Amino acid sequence: MNIGFVTAIFPDLSLEEVLIFASEAGFSSVEVMCWPPGKAERRYAGVTHLDATDLSETKLDGVRALLDKYGVNISGLGYYPNPLSPNNEESKVAVSHLMKVIDAASALGIGVVNSFVGRDPSLSIEANWPHFMATWRTIITHAEMKQVRIGIENCPMLFSEDEWPGGKNLATCPAIWRRMFDAIPSSHFGLNFDPSHFIWQQMDYISPLSEFKDRLIHIHAKDARIDHSALNQHGVLSYPKLWHTPKLPGLGDVNWGQFLGALADTGYDGAVAIEVEDRAFEGSLAKRKESLVISRRHLIQYMIG
Repeated sequence: MNIGFVTAIFPDLSLEEVLIFASEAGFSSVEVMCWPPGKAERRYAGVTHLDATDLSETKLDGVRALLDKYGVNISGLGYYPNPLSPNNEESKVAVSHLMKVIDAASALGIGVVNSFVGRDPSLSIEANWPHFMATWRTIITHAEMKQVRIGIENCPMLFSEDEWPGGKNLATCPAIWRRMFDAIPSSHFGLNFDPSHFIWQQMDYISPLSEFKDRLIHIHAKDARIDHSALNQHGVLSYPKLWHTPKLPGLGDVNWGQFLGALADTGYDGAVAIEVEDRAFEGSLAKRKESLVISRRHLIQYMIG
């Protein structure tokens, strides 16, 4: 395993500037954000460090040259929209761009794209299923053709009114994963697992690693802290943001020694990408860089760099 980070925390830096920092700070890899160029619609979205709409050989050669120059690998390309949006145009744009991100990963020989399955939050799992099957069979077929694996993150995406009550991502728990992978058994369809999302769902984040070891494509390292006093006031059926806070690894409730030990037992030997969503470290570029240094320092005791 090696330590990297998600580039979404640096919307104000170019890809080269991100790679310079990664190299100087001792990171082995980065998960590069590939949103369509334009304005972000939510926090940590809309960041474009690699434009998947421009796959000219000149542009691709430039990316390869930067990776060689700074000695940092790309662990995956990241794009996290809602491909199952009830808004047909939004869904169409998400799927179309995701296909381009898959093409970019293939062209660069990266082999990994991370995303969300998506969901219509107003509908049940059963009612979402036909749209899921029609959409994701097509996406995974394309990924197979391009020799790219898709890692689905397990965040429920139900923090705001337009995400309530079902959230904007179906792939939130082992029960749904089993059904997904039974329906689409391709080895190119797997998980970008983040233990912090199981913390605030109050689920076991260790035992699924063994069962789904063959589906672990990428790992996010983000922590979460539960405010149990606030939880007791609002209950689990309230907005999670009322009683949970994303934190840096080591500053929340994840036991990283146990998690990374269990992850190593599965045979996973890929990237663990630090994902910073801790508001205490968002005040400046210097603080955001510091947050990654602090996170790496905590995780490095359990793994190589």
